[in-house]
Amino acid sequence: MRSAEIYYKDLLAGILTETNEGEYTFQYDKEYVTKHPDQFITFTMPVTETTYIDKRLFPFFEGLIPEGWLLDIASKNWKINQNDRMGLLLACCQNCIGAVSVKPIPEEDE
Repeated sequence: MRSAEIYYKDLLAGILTETNEGEYTFQYDKEYVTKHPDQFITFTMPVTETTYIDKRLFPFFEGLIPEGWLLDIASKNWKINQNDRMGLLLACCQNCIGAVSVKPIPEEDE
């Protein structure tokens, strides 16, 4: 299981997780829901206490991943398969252009 904190500007907006079953979840932070109910990270994911679940990486996060020659460079430098979308998101999107950034949460040893 891999997870990341998702920040909107400098505020923790929520947690994105890739489960061991291959599903993706996004949960807005409870404090963020209370204090910033109108500051959604994308129109397709309004602020709510409900967990978003999908079998594919949510399109908004997919759109943060580099494309073309920049994707080739990132994939080669970090030795990440281009089909490992969560891996690329965690490696490449910590300092994105725009208001949203992704901070990987270290995996705990089991």
